[in-house]
Amino acid sequence: MSDSELAGRTALVSGAASGIGAAIARRFRAAGARVCGLDLAPAQGVDVARVADLRSDGDVESALARLGEVDILVHAAALSLHGGTIDTAPADWADIYDVNVVGAVRLMRGVVPGMRARGGGSILLLSSINAQFAAPTLAAYAASKSAVESLTRTAALEFAPYAIRVNAIAPASVDTPLLRESFDRTGDPEAARAANILRHPLGRLGMPEDVAELALFLASDRASWITGAIHPLDGGAHVTRR
Repeated sequence: MSDSELAGRTALVSGAASGIGAAIARRFRAAGARVCGLDLAPAQGVDVARVADLRSDGDVESALARLGEVDILVHAAALSLHGGTIDTAPADWADIYDVNVVGAVRLMRGVVPGMRARGGGSILLLSSINAQFAAPTLAAYAASKSAVESLTRTAALEFAPYAIRVNAIAPASVDTPLLRESFDRTGDPEAARAANILRHPLGRLGMPEDVAELALFLASDRASWITGAIHPLDGGAHVTRR
């Protein structure tokens, strides 16, 4: 691996202002990419920061205007809400799908024509371990991530003739502000954190940098024969969901 393996390429990273998206943006820049960070607030430490609400066609189109060629797309932005199937309001279900799933489609509509014209590209979507397991307290989020995985497979097949690869990463618990907020809601954050760690056989939470390293590999030429795959990144949690 070279620290300049993404040199000369432009990467668009949604959700780049914090958490996993920010870690991916940093890692891609360190590997030589020109990084455009897209979020509801300006991302720090990127080459180009654009503000957009992924629920808005106009916002996304404006953010991508004059950006130039995009070689790599990472959709790390996500919306989540604590709640069960009927406890979550229909409007909230729609909001979560609009960001997590349709937001990915809006971004692909903006960058895939250019990738196709240039003869290739790489697209990476962020899923979740919750896509494959029952998640009574995250019903809408989990369902949206299942949709992201289906979208990954379908887009990979559609875009393969143009040498555009589409993959997804499915992390378990990653130590981000969003996860820490969920611990805070329990009333005993330290106990909640300890219990969550026990669900991962490797004995720790994931870090955003763990996701960024896998994202770099999948975006790079080292993964040139990988497409349509969902890659677990979960400290072994998928082996035994505890």
